[in-house]
Amino acid sequence: MYTIGLDFGTLSGRAVLVDARDGAEIAEAVFEYPHGVMDRQLPSGRRLPPDWALQHPQDYIDTFAHTVPAVLRQSGVDADAVRGIGIDFTASSPMPTTADGIPLCFLEDFKDEPHAYIKLWKHHAAQRQADQINATARARGESWLPRYGGKISSEWFFSKLLQILQERPDIYAKIDRFIEAADWVIWQLTGVETRNTCTAGYKAMVQDGVFPSRDYFHALDPAFENVVDEKMSRQFAELGDKAGELSPAMAALMGLPPGIAVAVANVDAHVTAPAVKATESGIMVMVMGTSCCHILSGDTLKEVDGMCGVVKGGVIPGLYGYEAGQSAVGDIFAWFVDNAVPPAYHQAARAAGMGLHGYLEREAAKQQVGAHGLLALDWWNGNRSTLVDVDLTGMMLGMTLATRAPDIYRALIEATAYGTREIIEAFEAQGIEVRELVAAGGLPEKNALLRQIFADVTGRSLTLSGSAQAPALGAAMHAAVAGALYPDIHAAAEKMGKLKAGVVQPNALNQKLYDRLFAEYQTLYDTFGRGANDVMKRLKALKHEALA
Repeated sequence: MYTIGLDFGTLSGRAVLVDARDGAEIAEAVFEYPHGVMDRQLPSGRRLPPDWALQHPQDYIDTFAHTVPAVLRQSGVDADAVRGIGIDFTASSPMPTTADGIPLCFLEDFKDEPHAYIKLWKHHAAQRQADQINATARARGESWLPRYGGKISSEWFFSKLLQILQERPDIYAKIDRFIEAADWVIWQLTGVETRNTCTAGYKAMVQDGVFPSRDYFHALDPAFENVVDEKMSRQFAELGDKAGELSPAMAALMGLPPGIAVAVANVDAHVTAPAVKATESGIMVMVMGTSCCHILSGDTLKEVDGMCGVVKGGVIPGLYGYEAGQSAVGDIFAWFVDNAVPPAYHQAARAAGMGLHGYLEREAAKQQVGAHGLLALDWWNGNRSTLVDVDLTGMMLGMTLATRAPDIYRALIEATAYGTREIIEAFEAQGIEVRELVAAGGLPEKNALLRQIFADVTGRSLTLSGSAQAPALGAAMHAAVAGALYPDIHAAAEKMGKLKAGVVQPNALNQKLYDRLFAEYQTLYDTFGRGANDVMKRLKALKHEALA
């Protein structure tokens, strides 16, 4: 009995073939998206403004065509032994389609229209619309807003759809369905349109199964009053349920028999929790890659400033699922390595037979806490939690003529750990316990220094996921539930979930030193993030003027 989990990331899609009896990962395959992240231009060459981030839906279909046959070939598993397929996705990554699910960007008339493509999770060009959504909700006293930490992000669903309405009402009028890419992929697999409760709850302002009122949408824009009934759906599918069965056409594309159970779509970070056995309250799962998403389940409903959202059953049935996050983690380290490391370090890394990231990690690990004299704000891609402000930017304080590349590399890692501690303290201030951390994703898997710094800064033990592909494993676990191999996700997690045996414990001396540094981080956090000094926003405004 096997299931397949597909993890649709920012730059690539990955399929993992899993033995449903014990969670053993039999084979995996990766497909790099040919179009990647379109943040500078469309395939036609049309230039994009600042803060745009788009994707092409053909890349997702091609992921199915390339990865699923590959894992079957590698494993030698008979396709008839596959009982279910599950997927997870970045979010919010919504797209406009026709009534039968054809993406507008597939149509000849819209190939050169930016608003016809998928707006990726890190599309930040809808900040003006997010500000309007928040200001209108506050003015009306909307009860759902505190469930999102008091602020809806420009990354979320309605910010992006309102942007289309206000900037290109002609394109908005052509949209029959505006749908998360996760749900669109399931639609392609089954021929049945579904909307998963997870993405709807966290990204589309659905609380207790209900959207905001028509009056609220009318207050945003009269043409937006009936947006839900005109462009969406009010029916939601529960996590672990069967969305439908694999269609003959998609079965032929992937080399599978038709009729296989297809699970309801899920979000990449949320689906990871059962994959690392985090099915109880008090365990924070950090899905760390280009960004970091923090997932935490609790027994009670609390309102936490700056959280991304809380949804009953949004992660684990019966528990309140809380989400927070950092908009850039691995992306920050990659930026530094790609743009700011002197040639001497490239040469030294090659001489040592190491990659540049590994070399900088090794050199940075030789330092004592505080020895580099640096402090950074980890806002290279804005701040998702707890400030919810994409117009904030990164900062490095304390550089001198003696500062070297490993110093900066370590300071950037520390800054991301401080950002996670800020999130933890926001939860605990409201009485939501965070007992331990579980890290998943390629970043903590590869970087031992990062693991130790996160444990030292937060003062909590850190356990690693037992799978290098935890989101895909989680998707495969939900496929096992949808395929009736397990009665629920708790049972699937018991047999299929994985944790590594070792636990990273905080170093008591380092923890005390980091307490002092974190206090300085908090001062900078408040000064530049809460309005005392808006220089970051003024600089960004000047940048936009210069590029206009």
